[in-house]
Amino acid sequence: MKKKGVNGKKNIALLGGSSLFNDVGSEMITPIFPFYVLALGGSGAAVGLLSGLRTGLASFVKIFGGWLSDRLGKRKIFVVIGYIISVIFKFLLGFSTSARQLIVVASFERVGKLRDAPRDAIISENLKRHRGEGFAIHRAFDTTGAVIGSIIVLFMIWKFSANYKSIILLAAALSILSLIPLFFVKDAKTKPIKKSLFEEIHLIPRRLKYFIFVASVFALAEFGLYMFLILRANEITGSFVIPLALYVLFNFVTALLTVPFGILSDKIGRKKVLFLGYFLSMVVSLSFIYINSLSGLIILFALYGVVFAIVDSNQPALVADLSDDMKGTSLGLYHTVVGLVTIPAGLIAGLLYDFSYFVMFAYTAVIALIALILLIFVREGIRFN
Repeated sequence: MKKKGVNGKKNIALLGGSSLFNDVGSEMITPIFPFYVLALGGSGAAVGLLSGLRTGLASFVKIFGGWLSDRLGKRKIFVVIGYIISVIFKFLLGFSTSARQLIVVASFERVGKLRDAPRDAIISENLKRHRGEGFAIHRAFDTTGAVIGSIIVLFMIWKFSANYKSIILLAAALSILSLIPLFFVKDAKTKPIKKSLFEEIHLIPRRLKYFIFVASVFALAEFGLYMFLILRANEITGSFVIPLALYVLFNFVTALLTVPFGILSDKIGRKKVLFLGYFLSMVVSLSFIYINSLSGLIILFALYGVVFAIVDSNQPALVADLSDDMKGTSLGLYHTVVGLVTIPAGLIAGLLYDFSYFVMFAYTAVIALIALILLIFVREGIRFN
């Protein structure tokens, strides 16, 4: 049993290493997206649309990635294909000449996220009794890559005044390294489930479907809020570099606290930990209505890092807990539904931000409160299958 747990952690570390290199590239691009959209003639609404589409428009493929991995009993192949797609479209981002092109290419880059459900299923099957820790270890690698990537882009702009195209092309080149650890990942051996996609969705436990609904409501507030936090920080400070430094802080706090919160959820339950995350999300949104100082921004970006550390790993861990044998499909459904919700969520938030940042942050705070109330009725019960 001990040896199996060690091997499981090694597998997760390899998947984490792949995510780390991919996120070095991704997070070199992410913090400059809002400014790149504006530079190419876009507006706040375009930023909101980009935010939603980046995690939403291509999200429907996630459930197919999860379902196919269940049906074939193979996970790794879909993880590899997903990373290859991501690398290709990162390169294409560097050649966008309009806000419209940027939004379209950025959306297709996210088709590579079909890897998410099969990858999460591998994690779930490798550390069954410590899923919170397993998901947290992977997310910690992922977020460490985000810290490194955001530091690189900050340095490139601060020291070399690098343009957007050069940053994106370097990011794409670094993302190629994400393919190397995958060669050493051992695929999870699962029995193929010969059911149609709709049959599998129908068989998903009702309490899991309810939690996916709750997570979707919360996604209306967490659609990619960090983009608007960056824009607001830019308005308050009048600086381009300070918001990027704050984004580095956000990623650092997330990387530092993800594993502790994952271990905590294994001990006291996911629901209690997620309750704290939803509550802090509401606090961050409310506070951004009134904050207008650098010290306040530092505190709120750090606090938002705590929110991410709690939610990003523990929501899929709870999905795995509540699912039966069809973990690929269950995790795929979760990623797809939550992702699709971000499309209207991002656009609505963008339109509200154009009208008034006060209104937008009030809106996200109310949504977080509603999700917090709905979370109370989630029926938690850990399954180690």
